[in-house]
Amino acid sequence: MHPERSVCYIMNDTREYIIDQAYRLFLDKSYEAVSISDISKSIGFTKGALYHHFLNKEDLFKAVIDKYLKIIILNDIKKDITVAECVRSIVEYVSQVVNTTCIDDQPFAPVSYLSLLIDALRYYPGFAEKHEHFFNETVDNLKTILDQAIKDGEIREDIDTSIAAQHMFSLSAGIAGNLFMTNSPSDAIQSFKSQMIEYYKIIKK
Repeated sequence: MHPERSVCYIMNDTREYIIDQAYRLFLDKSYEAVSISDISKSIGFTKGALYHHFLNKEDLFKAVIDKYLKIIILNDIKKDITVAECVRSIVEYVSQVVNTTCIDDQPFAPVSYLSLLIDALRYYPGFAEKHEHFFNETVDNLKTILDQAIKDGEIREDIDTSIAAQHMFSLSAGIAGNLFMTNSPSDAIQSFKSQMIEYYKIIKK
């Protein structure tokens, strides 16, 4: 491997390691409670090493949120698919988000994830505005799929596709509620899957 590429890989690995370890700290405590000193002590890096990869604590926090706190936006769902395929894609996507967010070797605590979301809204400039755009794009994409499904005879003609699209999105975002009710990521995903399947049965022609 070329020396410059080798250094690049090492840099990327180090950056990801810092993000992963900082995520555990921000999840266990609040943004305000975690200092750069806490992070450096926890991972065995000097402050200088941390600042080599991140400008400050806010920059590191934003990197943590971007990697782990993936809000259900569904903007990658293709628009030229059936509603049945859309439901399967949404369930798969939401499952990936939940599994990425949860830490295998750490007890699942829903309130910690809620606190992290609140911190993101407080300390990540533009976080809410950025996701509002994605939310609107998601609903528009779902409406496109539903409109085509009516033309193709897949779902009932009397469906209000605007409301149905919002409903599908709400079900997806509702995975957070499932997590609080079941206190188990796997159970929450299974519950969400069942909800989506039942909803499809209701609108199916």
